[in-house]
Amino acid sequence: MKVSVLRESGYEEAVLGFSLSYNSTIDRTKQILPKYAFGVPGEGKFLESIFMWIDVTASTKFWVQADTYRISTKQSESQMHTLSKKVLTNEHFEYPLPDSILDYLNESIEQYKRKEIDVEELTCRIPQGYKYRRVWVLSYKTLQNMYWQRKSHKLKSWKYFLETVLSQLEHPEFIVKDYNKGDCLQMT
Repeated sequence: MKVSVLRESGYEEAVLGFSLSYNSTIDRTKQILPKYAFGVPGEGKFLESIFMWIDVTASTKFWVQADTYRISTKQSESQMHTLSKKVLTNEHFEYPLPDSILDYLNESIEQYKRKEIDVEELTCRIPQGYKYRRVWVLSYKTLQNMYWQRKSHKLKSWKYFLETVLSQLEHPEFIVKDYNKGDCLQMT
């Protein structure tokens, strides 16, 4: 899995919007804002105004679960359009495959090119460990929700994803209370 935060936007706008609720100054709002990200019903809505763009290369099985988070948008590398343009190697999968399976998959690609099978059959033959790339746009609110739901997930890829994203964010303290950049994220 590869994860890179490309850009964040909306922090200053979220601070301004939150300051309106309390008729506060921008500087004072920046000081108190982290405590409102947790536990005060209705006050964490400012997190919906802060967005991030993340470049993620992950397995199909990760993306199937990630699609649970619908308050986001994704632009992806298309299996249908790109699969037949390469020879598959273990670099394309989360875990190594036996050579016999790689040979079978590459022969399937050749069958598709010869129009012996259609794209639906080709993509159905691809294991869930196949990795593809997406640019994922989501809010801090969505990431906070994701963190609390996935921090103890059985798939190691969720822990890696969360740790990597948090280590790159400008304001991880809005996602994890008392988070300090550089600390190892302790997830049970």
